[in-house]
Amino acid sequence: MPPVFAHGALRLYLLALLESGPKHGYELIKALGDRFGGTYSPSAGTIYPRLGKLEEEGLVATEAEGRRTKYSITAAGLAELDTRRGELADVEETISASVRRLADTLREDIRSNMRGLRADLAATAEAARSTAKSMDFQARTAARYSPEGHRILKEAELLVQSFRDDLRVELRLHAGSKPLTPVALETVRTVLDQARISIRNSLRD
Repeated sequence: MPPVFAHGALRLYLLALLESGPKHGYELIKALGDRFGGTYSPSAGTIYPRLGKLEEEGLVATEAEGRRTKYSITAAGLAELDTRRGELADVEETISASVRRLADTLREDIRSNMRGLRADLAATAEAARSTAKSMDFQARTAARYSPEGHRILKEAELLVQSFRDDLRVELRLHAGSKPLTPVALETVRTVLDQARISIRNSLRD
């Protein structure tokens, strides 16, 4: 993937982010991730060296807050930012283009993965249908109303409930470490829709 920021652009954008007020390094990383809609998040190894360089140049000042460092833009930093507003507008346009490019790439990856998933689900459903059709019709009808039929129904319901509970735990654990992105939400929705369709088709046969 080509670089998200051209040479010197990230440095300028960090100054723009600090113009609204002092921020910790983590807050700057999060602000950049939010600006890209979750499609890109810079690493600490990318951000902190540039902040250090800005401090060396007198464009950024630091203040220790416990074990963390807060960064703020200096008068010199504001002066440089004012003289480069035109470049900053170009950086914003480049970011918007990068977001569109990254989102398109992610959508294509999702579509590709969904095609493979649909094929797997269809194959599984077909195998289930073939197995069901191999059963004698009278035996299946009798089982439907027998204690064994009720046991199987109950087991199926428990499987669905267990899947729901496990997935909710996974989602909450994920959300506890980082926000769920729109792309991840769309993936969950698509997978569940395909699973629902496959199961429904199997039940109808």
